[in-house]
Formats: sequence, C-alpha cells, structure tokens
Amino acid sequence: MRHIRSGCGCEGASQGSESEQVASLHSRRRLLQNSAVGFGYLALSSLLNGQARADEVAGATTSGPSNPLAPKPTHFAPRAKRIVFLFMKGGPSHVDTFDPKPLLDRDNGKPPPFELPKVLFAAQGNLLKSPWKFKQYGESGLPVSALFPHVAKHVDDLCILRSVHGTNPAHGGALLKLHTGSDQFVRPSMGAWVTYGLGTENQNLPAFVTICPTLAHGGVNNWGSAFLPAHCQGTPIGNASLAAAAAKVKHIRNQRIDVGLQREQLDFLTRFNQQDMERAGRDAALEGRLNSFELAYRMQSAMPEVQDLNQETEATKKLYGIDDPVTENFGRQCLMARRFLEAGVRFVQVTHSDSEVQWDQHGDLYQGHTKNAAEVDRPIAGFLSDLKARGLLKDTLVLWGGEFGRTPTSQGTDGRDHNPHGFTMWMAGAGVKGGFAYGATDDYGYYALENKMHINDLHATILHILGMDHERLTFRYAGRDFRLTDIAGRVAKDILA
Repeated sequence: MRHIRSGCGCEGASQGSESEQVASLHSRRRLLQNSAVGFGYLALSSLLNGQARADEVAGATTSGPSNPLAPKPTHFAPRAKRIVFLFMKGGPSHVDTFDPKPLLDRDNGKPPPFELPKVLFAAQGNLLKSPWKFKQYGESGLPVSALFPHVAKHVDDLCILRSVHGTNPAHGGALLKLHTGSDQFVRPSMGAWVTYGLGTENQNLPAFVTICPTLAHGGVNNWGSAFLPAHCQGTPIGNASLAAAAAKVKHIRNQRIDVGLQREQLDFLTRFNQQDMERAGRDAALEGRLNSFELAYRMQSAMPEVQDLNQETEATKKLYGIDDPVTENFGRQCLMARRFLEAGVRFVQVTHSDSEVQWDQHGDLYQGHTKNAAEVDRPIAGFLSDLKARGLLKDTLVLWGGEFGRTPTSQGTDGRDHNPHGFTMWMAGAGVKGGFAYGATDDYGYYALENKMHINDLHATILHILGMDHERLTFRYAGRDFRLTDIAGRVAKDILA
C-alpha cells in the first residue's frame, strides 16, 4: 500500500515522461485488480476485529473468545441461574386476574371519574366491572380471580407486580418495548442480553430458546440479537401457528450427509480458518462463527433428546395437563421449557398465542379470557409444582405477563382496550418475595400509581436477580455504549427476599 501512495504523488508524476506516466498508470491498475480480493479480506478482518473489540467492552461479563457461550462470571452473587418467561401474547386484563378493584364493581356503567390519556388506541366507554369474582388464597391472603384457580394455589410463591407500565399502546411497539427495551429501534432482546452476559451451562444447546414464538408484531426482533454477537440470538422452536407437538428445530437432521462426513467437513473448514488466523492474528468473532457451526453439529443429538417428552412419566404429563385437549398444547410447551431449563439453557421463553390477538379482547371479554385462562392455568400451576419438587424454583426466575394490560373502561359492551399505563406481571422463585404484592394502580386500575415499575425497571430488576448490574452490562456499537435499559432503569429491591 505504501508503493501505491508514493506512485500517486503529483510531484513524481510531473517529473516523468508521458510514456512512463502511462506505464505507471497501467501498473497501478494491475496492482489494484490483483489486490481486489486482498482488500476484501482486509475489510472483513477490520469488521471482525471491530466486533471483537466491542465484545471486550463488557469487561467482567466476558470470557475467552474461543468459547463465547461458556459460563461467565456475574457482577455479584446471583439469586437466579436461569429465567423462564411465560408470555401471554395480546395483553391479559389485570383488573380481571390479579388486581381486584372494588370501586370498579361499585361504579360499573358510570363515566370514568378520571382523565383519560390524550392518545387513545380506540374509543372507550364507561367503567366495566370484572365478570369474575376474586378470592383470597394461601397464608398471604392475596386475591386471585376465578380465572386462575390452579395458579391461585401457588400464590404464596408469587410476587405480584401491580404497577408495571410502558410507553406504547400498540401491540408491535409494546412487544418490542417489553422484549428489547425500545419500541422505536431494533435492539437486542433481553434473552440476547442475558446470553451475552452469562453464557450457558450446556455447550450442546443454545443459551436462549423461545418456544412457539409469535411471528407477528415484531417477530424475530423479539428474540433477535441485533448488534450483539450472533450467538446471543434466540433459537425458535416452532412458532405460534404450529401445535407444540409439531414444534421442532428446523433441519436438525441432515438427510443427505451422515454425521461422520459432517465432522470431516467442519474439521476441514476449521483448518482453513485457523490458517487465516495464524496469518492475520487471533479473531474472536471468527472463532465465534466457527463455534456456531460446532454448536449446530452437537445439537443434532442433544436437541431431539431434550424435546422427547416420552421420557416423562404419565403422572408428570398429567401434572402439566397434557392429558386434556384444552391444556395439552400449552402443557407441552411448559414441560419442554422445564426440560430445557434442567438441561442448562439460560433463558427460555414460552409464548401463549394461537393467533395475533390471543388475549386481545376488545370484545367478548368473558368468552375470550375464559378460554385463554383455561388453556394456561393448569399447565402453569403444574410447571411451578414441578420446578419446586425438583429444587429448580429456588434458582430459576419465573416471569409471567403480557405486553400491556386492559382498560377498566369498556370497549363496546363487553370488551376492554389496550392499557400500557398500568398493568400486572408476576415473578416466582429465585429469591423474590412470595405471597407479596408490589406497587399499585389507582382505584379503578387505569394508571400505575404506587411504586411504579417501568419496563426499564423490570429489565434492571431481572438482570439484578441474575447477578448483573444493568449499568455495567454494555456493548459498544456505532460509537456509543448500549445496554438493555438504555439510560434508565431502577432495581426494585423491595421485591427481593
């Protein structure tokens, strides 16, 4: 490259003859043509090295680049080793499930005695009481509606978060906000951040698995890695349009090439890349790509085994409701999730969604929520029982909820609109306070009022439970440090036991 620059000097060109200048020009052109592949190689090396330097920004959360999914040290002692997110797509109504409002019952049919948000997703009517009765359960006496009689038996293990709030009343923006921390830009999902920060305990499986995810309202961005390394991305098992029994990893078996030949191909590829790295220097990102190929190879045997529910007893299948057509589908997802968690997968998401509008009852509230709750109540209760019996609940964080709640005002005669201003999620296990209600919405359930927990606060709290400081878990991209909580986030330490 130094020769090119010296040959292009204006002073040198003016001193040579015309024929010498033409010869020099042709020489430079041939050099550029012959070097084209080399320039591409240099550009690729620069890109990969830039990513490798970015990987180092996380400091104590990173390990050697030769194994990017290896378990990594936490910032402080974790309460949980793993997390499972039971995602209720569409927005379950908090005032009909875990946040009773006596004044809403009393003032049913009256105009709301509070100011509505300036921006509404749709027109709203008068107050609408809950069709379901609430009852106190357990030693804590926390109220749960008749929609969840099985989950209610575990209320002393639940930490009910009644003051969660977000920023977006539309499904797409709200899903992205919940999963990535941003409703406006493509950002890494929280599962990707957890994978980046902690790695995984099983090198034969992905660190982040999402079971039957919805392809609507953000789709892959809700489990994607964005600018984080590719190995942080979630691995989808089926999708919401498939029955859980048919949910498999695509192309897990190669029908044309046997395992032995695949091994030879990978070894051949690795040798060539190692030779390149010997010339250009060690490259963490390239090693990560090679490791992804190796992981895919190992998954061929590990993944089908984890997904084989026939290894479970009939009693366990019955516990999850797999014996009942109503609960069979979600029960399979929850049992699969337990097997992934037990196998060392760090982050598992289970999505309840057989359509784009699963819990989205703008009308037919009673019929829709009754159907949805019936499908998930028994499987979730069985899942909690199973985790507890196996000693997994003590170091597994269970998170339940949707992208927002529903309004206490009516839409039509028997529906509720989207409500991101105040809604309920709950946690269980991993050192959170059981039988505890944190925060509160107003007397009618429209706005988060007491101990408000923004989505950024929820993410900060999740990372804290997993042993990570959300302000230190960063990644340098496009000239700035990014994090899941961006420039916000407060850990809700009052919910910790």
